[in-house]
Amino acid sequence: MKFLIAGLGSIGRRHLKNLLALNQKDIVLYRTHQSTLADDDLKEFPVESDIQKALAHKPDAVIISNPTALHMDVAIPAAEAGCALFIEKPLAYKLDDLQPLEKILKEKKNTVFSAFQFHFNPGLRKISQLLTENVFGKPLSFSCHWGEYLPDWHPWEDYRKSYAANKNLGGGVVLTLCHPFDYLRWLFGDVAGLFAVTGKASALEMDVEDFADAIINFRSGITGHLHLDYYRQPVRHDLEITCTEGVIYWDHASSDVQVQRQDKSKEEFPAPQGFERNQMFLDEIRHFIGLVEGKEQQVCDFQDGKKALELAWGVLHSGRYQQCIVFD
Repeated sequence: MKFLIAGLGSIGRRHLKNLLALNQKDIVLYRTHQSTLADDDLKEFPVESDIQKALAHKPDAVIISNPTALHMDVAIPAAEAGCALFIEKPLAYKLDDLQPLEKILKEKKNTVFSAFQFHFNPGLRKISQLLTENVFGKPLSFSCHWGEYLPDWHPWEDYRKSYAANKNLGGGVVLTLCHPFDYLRWLFGDVAGLFAVTGKASALEMDVEDFADAIINFRSGITGHLHLDYYRQPVRHDLEITCTEGVIYWDHASSDVQVQRQDKSKEEFPAPQGFERNQMFLDEIRHFIGLVEGKEQQVCDFQDGKKALELAWGVLHSGRYQQCIVFD
């Protein structure tokens, strides 16, 4: 299978290394040479700086890992060329940006994977199983917290120049840390409504919001709180779910799941021995290859990515206008 990788920042480099680990070596690179990383590991691959010239190599699949605001500049011509699409989260900067792509997908029937790698996290998969099997009763409420210190993300570059810190590149904590909008939908179903507060609380130098707090109500009946921020030290990323018969807790750092029942007995579901973060990225690439080959059942398609983007913009609009957002 021939791959085209669009964007060779840190996530693009990760996807390249994982493709090679899966013995996928027929790879073309499309880049604008804006990456702040060294290029020594890219020398053996053909490189194009024009998207049409890149697509002239006739890739079967395109991995879109450039800045969020530039996703559609690659996705639309790649879809028109009939390529399968692996699109990094979020799918696009704005919902309106998706309309031309959606029209092409209806005609071409391209395979599309929305790259939310937490679908391959063993802890969240265990929670999905526990909820599906009703092991601890009905989920009643949740609390999800994700805080990171943005300047620590890419020590090799000035965070102020990163896409995550720039509005014109599709940055901001809500769009950049949008994974919970996907995995909370995966666990609890569609959202009925939300109310959010967003803003800039820290001294970080950027033109986007650095925190968001949202109360989200799901159609299934569960309601909870989501917090996102760019300024927390040390990192915290976890999820707690209160059910009628116990409390389920997941910590991203370990990917373990811990449960405490009403009788105070405890149970732990550890991640597989030796599990580390890159395994999720490796598994999602393996899944995407299986989708293209018709061997896998889709776990996160275009519509899932679109709904996650709808929730992200629901939070942004609610925070800006101080309104409750109701979803159809």
